Amino acid sequence: MKFGLIVTVALLLHITFLVCLAKECTNTPSQLSSHTFRNELLRSNNESLKTEMFSHYHLTPTDDSAWSSLLPRKMLREEEDEYSWTIMYRKIKNSDNSSGSFLKDVSLHDVRLDPSTFQWRAQQTNLEYLLMLDVDGLSWSFRKAAGLVAPGDPYGGWEGPGSELRGHFVGHYLSATAYMWASTHNETLKEKMSSLVSALSACQEKVGTGYLSAFPSSFFDRFEAIKPVWAPYYTIHKILAGLVDQYKLAGNSQALKMATWMADYFYVRVRNVIKMYSVERHWQSLNEETGGMNDVLYQIYSITGDSKYLLLAHLFDKPCFLGVLAIQADDISGFHSNTHIPIVVGSQLRYEITGDPLHKEISMFFMDIVNASHSYATGGTSVGEFWQDPKRLATTLQTENEESCTTYNMLKVSRNLFRWTKEVSYADYYERALTNGVLGIQRGTEPGKMIYMLPLGKGVSKAVTYHGWGTPYDAFWCCYGTGIESFSKLGDSIYFQEDGESPALYVTQYISSSLDWKSSGVSLSQTVKPVVSWDPYMRVTFTFSSSKGGMGKESTLNLRIPVWTNSESAKVSLNGQSLKVPASGNFLSIKQNWKSGNQVTMELPLSIRTEAIKDDRPEYASLQAILYGPYLLAGLTSREWSITTQAKDNIWISSIPETHNSHLVTLSQQSGNVSYVLSNNNQTITIEAIPAPGTQAAVAATFRLVTADDSKGGISTGPEELIGSQVMIEPFDFPGMLVTQATDSSLAVQGSSSSDKEASRFRLVAGVDGKQGSVSLMLESKKGCYVYSDQTMKAGMKLRLKCESDGTDEKFKEAASFVLRKGMSQYNPMSFVMNGAQRNFVLSPLFSLRDETYNVYFSLQQT
Repeated sequence: MKFGLIVTVALLLHITFLVCLAKECTNTPSQLSSHTFRNELLRSNNESLKTEMFSHYHLTPTDDSAWSSLLPRKMLREEEDEYSWTIMYRKIKNSDNSSGSFLKDVSLHDVRLDPSTFQWRAQQTNLEYLLMLDVDGLSWSFRKAAGLVAPGDPYGGWEGPGSELRGHFVGHYLSATAYMWASTHNETLKEKMSSLVSALSACQEKVGTGYLSAFPSSFFDRFEAIKPVWAPYYTIHKILAGLVDQYKLAGNSQALKMATWMADYFYVRVRNVIKMYSVERHWQSLNEETGGMNDVLYQIYSITGDSKYLLLAHLFDKPCFLGVLAIQADDISGFHSNTHIPIVVGSQLRYEITGDPLHKEISMFFMDIVNASHSYATGGTSVGEFWQDPKRLATTLQTENEESCTTYNMLKVSRNLFRWTKEVSYADYYERALTNGVLGIQRGTEPGKMIYMLPLGKGVSKAVTYHGWGTPYDAFWCCYGTGIESFSKLGDSIYFQEDGESPALYVTQYISSSLDWKSSGVSLSQTVKPVVSWDPYMRVTFTFSSSKGGMGKESTLNLRIPVWTNSESAKVSLNGQSLKVPASGNFLSIKQNWKSGNQVTMELPLSIRTEAIKDDRPEYASLQAILYGPYLLAGLTSREWSITTQAKDNIWISSIPETHNSHLVTLSQQSGNVSYVLSNNNQTITIEAIPAPGTQAAVAATFRLVTADDSKGGISTGPEELIGSQVMIEPFDFPGMLVTQATDSSLAVQGSSSSDKEASRFRLVAGVDGKQGSVSLMLESKKGCYVYSDQTMKAGMKLRLKCESDGTDEKFKEAASFVLRKGMSQYNPMSFVMNGAQRNFVLSPLFSLRDETYNVYFSLQQT
């Protein structure tokens, strides 16, 4: 009997049962489902809380019993051997692959990112981190578990010796280094990853059963006895996947041998659970996060052809969750998101292997409901690690949105769907989620600093969440593992291919890169001009050249026309000849016998657009995100949410000119060993200790010198040339507002109405202290009156305007002189100003922000 038929029958017989009990089927939503809560609980000394929480562990009956009741009550009898067990399960699989042809991956070995790109910098930052980590530190707990000598020191965080999830990051590291090796061919990295595989192999050999982990096998005794233990199969999946990736991408045959030996070990364990109890008991034990065990076992089957791995994969498919999707019910709210997305990924591979169309329909429906009802403007999903009610996202916005792991796995789902269907919508989703949900989880170019959650609430910051920024050696959260994988394979979904007599290439992402298109006998260079706010086009050029020893042949180049562009205004040309551009959401196909020097150019219009949050309650209808092409813009603001936009010349958002960065300054003073800066502190100018770059305090310490003299209004090389000019001082994140003398001679940030102009005009002059490089700010309307700190400086002190009495007071001169520095913050080339009735806001791409305070959504009302 085909398994797909069993699924269908079960769905028809138990549809009501499934809908009622779906959320109880696996990983019952409770605090224990959260990785964060589980980690804190296990580290705490609150034994009474532990007892209370674990007393409810796995006590809820599951609807797996409904599924398994269609199968024999006793899957095995004592006298049945392994062969009989295998034969029985062969009957429930569909061995015919009727799924059709799919687009093929383009090998990472054949793609190289251009060093000018943001993606390349992110990749290099990740490479630095991978090289920082030590084989002895990574393998420490594995060696201890195997009874081997463990030199060096263990890492901390979730890889620490006391963490029940220890070893999971090491599996991710194996995958990430395999991807990174394929992406860069860095020989130092290859040596390190090969050494790690060898170290783990020694652990496996010492144990001698095929078991390999950083924790003892007794964790699985607890797991199978339905006793509390933190997701041991989750870690095993990561290790297995890492070994498989080392084989597939780096050709390490030792890694494949290790993976199959591990799979054999767990094949026996699962068989014994079913043999001793029943298949229902196995399903019940899976009421825990198991990662993508089904996915990696399907991969091992694909490599080896050994059907026992296929059968074992089936047993990790968690039909209780897939069944909800099979009946096309949007009833995923309450489920722990990252427990279940990998199950769908595994189900997709099941479709590719077996051809069972139900599993194709499952993943398509899953993608539809997540995208339509459960995802934010970033493309990400989840709040506090869980899905909430569909189209009720407005009240979920907070600091703990969008677990990074979920975005990593949703990219896999969309990638597979695109390979099957060639539908542009899936590639559009991939672009959105990668750009806005992945690229910004690194803290700039600092290796080993990433976030767990991406906050989306009011006045949030990536630095101010429950976890904040992680550290290189003491975090190792789940999202560190998926993070290092994501930044190692940024080139893996730019191109897809179809082989055959007339090969075809699909370009799905516009990222400057090069490709060795082997099947066509040519090399392709893609160059994307950096996108800027003042030139609203994405400009892409493809240049062809002959491959080494290759001969070009007729083949088709398929270019994605994204949904965010206006196809009627888009331009595409081949060797200077214009081509007809299809409607947005389609591919433009160009069939040619490509030769060296052939060139295709594209101009895709970019525009500002708003997108309503996925919430069907009328009171949240005005809650909007703002996008520029595929880029989500975040407003630099503290807590403002309701904005009445004010159009100027029918424009409510305007680009920030390229020249503005040249007039951004930070003014500093020195007092002893402490450096201080002028800062906009709640619209009052104070003196503060010099902040770290990328922080909200660095934003507050940055000002733009606005020239009042027309003769100084052109492009400049720097603010120094404005010395002697009349200027106004505009805070970086309060565009259109000016530093103005208040009634008590302090300095405040106020609107730039004409009545305030005289109190906001300053003359930038050489420092009155006479020191090289210093400047002073003199109020234009009061000669001899300067911006002044104090003779005794301390953080938080208000700056004032003070007039020089006789010109001989040296302490006055020091307090009225500042060092003119380049602004600590800079406008991103894709920055805009949003005009509000009360104040204006700087909008910058979310992925570019570090610790700044921002809003992703605004309640927008237009005047």
